[in-house]
Amino acid sequence: MSEWLSKPVADTSTVGIRVPADLGQLTMLRALAETVALIADFALDEVTDIRVALDEVATGLIVAAAPGSCVDCDFDFDDEQMSVRVSAVTVDDETFDEDGFGWHVLQTITETIRAQRRPFDALAGGYPTVIEFSRLRGEVDDG
Repeated sequence: MSEWLSKPVADTSTVGIRVPADLGQLTMLRALAETVALIADFALDEVTDIRVALDEVATGLIVAAAPGSCVDCDFDFDDEQMSVRVSAVTVDDETFDEDGFGWHVLQTITETIRAQRRPFDALAGGYPTVIEFSRLRGEVDDG
């Protein structure tokens, strides 16, 4: 018989989904974001921020997605935060205006956010684009 002496350094959980790049899939992505955040025991205002941020990011990627492509979404959480990674192949290399209002809202409701666009991929038919953001868990109310 063995005993668990300490918790692993990286005690995280990841949930992922791939859906067609279709606006009709936003309901599924929103529902999964909310469910994962609730199961991870985030507070309701944190769950709302995660869902709103995912909705903004996923909508932008879906609207700009190459025909017939998919959107991948991964939720990774631990005791401190949730990190969300959303990727798609887009038809242009400037999917998000990082000086625009939508990006400003994302910066306001997340701890970190970044976009990465790779060069045109002829095989994929567009620009592989990844947007990642994180939301810290608030302090626990022991009262």
